[in-house]
Amino acid sequence: MTIADPADTDYWIVGARIVDGTGAEPVDGCAVHVENGTITEVGRAPSRGATLDASGLTLTPGLIDAHVHLGLSSDIAASMGQLSVAEIAADMFDNCSQTLDSGFTTVRDTGGIDAGLANVVAAGKVRGPRILQCGPIQCQTGGHGHFAPGWEPADEWHRRAIPGLRDLSMLSDGVDEMRKNVREAFRRGAQFLKLCVTGGVVSMHDKLTDVQFSQDEIAAAVAEAKDRATYVTVHAHNNDGIRRAVAAGVTCVEHGSDIDEATAAVMADNAVALVPTLSVTHALANGVERSGLPESIGERLGSVMQGQIDGLLAARAAGVRVGSGSDLIGPDQRNRGFELQLRSSIETPLLALRSATQINADILGIGDRVGTIEAGKQADLAGFFGDPIERPEVFGDPAAVRLVIQNGRIVKNRR
Repeated sequence: MTIADPADTDYWIVGARIVDGTGAEPVDGCAVHVENGTITEVGRAPSRGATLDASGLTLTPGLIDAHVHLGLSSDIAASMGQLSVAEIAADMFDNCSQTLDSGFTTVRDTGGIDAGLANVVAAGKVRGPRILQCGPIQCQTGGHGHFAPGWEPADEWHRRAIPGLRDLSMLSDGVDEMRKNVREAFRRGAQFLKLCVTGGVVSMHDKLTDVQFSQDEIAAAVAEAKDRATYVTVHAHNNDGIRRAVAAGVTCVEHGSDIDEATAAVMADNAVALVPTLSVTHALANGVERSGLPESIGERLGSVMQGQIDGLLAARAAGVRVGSGSDLIGPDQRNRGFELQLRSSIETPLLALRSATQINADILGIGDRVGTIEAGKQADLAGFFGDPIERPEVFGDPAAVRLVIQNGRIVKNRR
């Protein structure tokens, strides 16, 4: 019997080449048994029962993007006051749907939304990936994440939030304010915390070499997160900011474009992970104005682009867990898979895939549920037309994703 209904709860996926996300080589001739949303067996399909013919496809675990900004799905400058809430919401919902269709069944939103978007997707009201989110980013006044124009008083920044939809950042100056703001973020449903501890590429008032937040301020956020059995990740480019954050107890670093061997060793010694984000630099290099950003930001891209490559290689050599994130911003975020294509050219396609599946799942704390094609894992799967391990450019082609399964449900089927 051939499966036809996405609501079927017991079926075998047959005919596909399988790349299980563990780093093992692709396997032909195996089938995947899905029952009630869970992978129950990977082996030879029985002669009877419902089957989903995936011949010609390469089946991987559902991809995970560990660094997204779904709240920045519109032209950024326009969305700061020239777009209606309805239009901003529509762009966010469309981005969620495109992300799922690109094979990403889980994302970690690292600042820009609140629990509202994650909840409507989880409830099935909007098509999209599973969303883990930190609520608003914590940043210092004038630091990365504080995107207000220089003439706007800092105490006006909070008025740019859209309750229940988007809240880009909270200004936290001093230990007491940090504690108050992260407690508020958790009250609103944050599942982890993100702090900006250095300047950034998309910044209005700082430089990449700036170090932000004191160690005591960072440690206050870490303590609040630990009290809730979760963690802190940090936006960080330079080594001084990274080392200060590691000393304060954070567990993950985003970007890391200045990581050297000594800093990589410190990260490894403290079990701190790294999530490089190469796609965004390439996207911005092709025209920052497409995202609604000033052209001056393009001047920072060259050092960051190569720096992230050097940093991830140093981190990998030191034994750091290196995940995968796109960091795409603005109205066109369709090509998240390009991150895997870029990583394939730096390392190997198998390692690029593992970073975006098993390793990301581990960094996000959900490795017991997703990230590999193994018995006992949730049936989150992506089917590519072609073999991205042999031809990594397949990762970078959204049209190559012909099949997407989330929690056992077929959510895209263009075989």
